[in-house]
Amino acid sequence: QVHLVESGGGLVQAGGSLRLSCAASGNIFDPYVMGWYRQAPGKQREVVATLTGGGRTDYAVSVKGRFTISRDNAENTVYLQMNSLKPEDTAVYYCNALRTTYPHYNYWGQGTQVTVSS
Repeated sequence: QVHLVESGGGLVQAGGSLRLSCAASGNIFDPYVMGWYRQAPGKQREVVATLTGGGRTDYAVSVKGRFTISRDNAENTVYLQMNSLKPEDTAVYYCNALRTTYPHYNYWGQGTQVTVSS
C-alpha cells in the first residue's frame, strides 16, 4: 500500500508562484510514473505533469514553460513548482503514482486546493 500526501496549496495572485509537495510512503519512484493532476469545478480531472523513474518529464500544453515537476529520492517526495500562475490554474491538485509493471497499482493523494485570483 502506498500513501501520498500533498501540501503547499493556497491562494495566490495571478503571476505568483506556488510549490506543491507530494510525500510518498516508501520508495515508489521506480517502476512508478509520478504525476500531478488537477480538477477544476465542473470539469474532468486532467493531467498536468508526469515524471518517470528514468527522469523523463511531460507537461500539459497549458502549463509547459511555467510548471516544473521534480523529485527528491532521499525524501520520497515529488514537487510541482508553479510559476506565472493564471486564474485558469485554479483547481484541486492531486498527486498520482502509477506502477508501470504488473500489478498496475494506481494511487492518489487527497488533493490540495490552488486558487489564483485575478
